[in-house]
Amino acid sequence: MIHLREISITTSKGDIHKYPFNIKAIQHLSSLEFKSPVTILIGENGSGKSTLLEAMANAIGTVVIGREEISSKEMFSAISPLSENIKLTWNKRTHRGFFLRAEDFFSFVQRIRSLQNEMFDELNRIERDYSHRSTYSKSLAAGPIKSSIQGINHRYGDDLDANSHGESFLKVFQSRFAPDGLYLLDEPEAALSPLRQLGLISLIKQMITQDAQFILATHSPIMMAIPQALILDLDQKPPAYNNFDEIEQVVLYREFLRNPAVFLRHL
Repeated sequence: MIHLREISITTSKGDIHKYPFNIKAIQHLSSLEFKSPVTILIGENGSGKSTLLEAMANAIGTVVIGREEISSKEMFSAISPLSENIKLTWNKRTHRGFFLRAEDFFSFVQRIRSLQNEMFDELNRIERDYSHRSTYSKSLAAGPIKSSIQGINHRYGDDLDANSHGESFLKVFQSRFAPDGLYLLDEPEAALSPLRQLGLISLIKQMITQDAQFILATHSPIMMAIPQALILDLDQKPPAYNNFDEIEQVVLYREFLRNPAVFLRHL
């Protein structure tokens, strides 16, 4: 399902000498049509992948995972001028989905663990304060907290910290999935080994069958190989869709793995 059909960007209203309007890819991108349930943004560091993805997330008003300690307004303050100049065209407006940067994942897991600890501390306090009261009174006081703990455990598992980083990332990702959603992912491979990246691709394929749409930025040739994905190269001027086999990163990886010594002896 393609929920978001197109974005149009008006850069003429911004100062082209200031961020984010000074990014070349932004200056050369007047519109972007999404023709596949999976669109992949690629380009070198500084090409504008994350900036464009964040601006879209802000314009859409999607849920942000991993930065609940600050408001979305604060998080997107630097790119808000660009967001205000993005027009969204929908096939079917959805309010499901989220925006996730892999770099924020650790803080998200830490907050889940902190919340669980606070709930356990509250249960201990109730146990002390209600020690001379009836079992019924104690159960009434503790019931909502126990239900909240069970809800967290059901959604994320008993202990995210006990899993590897990649396992936890996939578990959180899967637990937050809702059919018919729009998901914006910024470099998800940063949290994942090559094998776990294949696991994420499997999840994405499954979610597409449930009318999900994905827009993601990546440096990983593995993620670029998602079946039927369209790959937008922001290093081209103007940005243009490119074939997997012609992407510079893919060609470089293949040549390097074929003969690493050729590259390493010149370093």
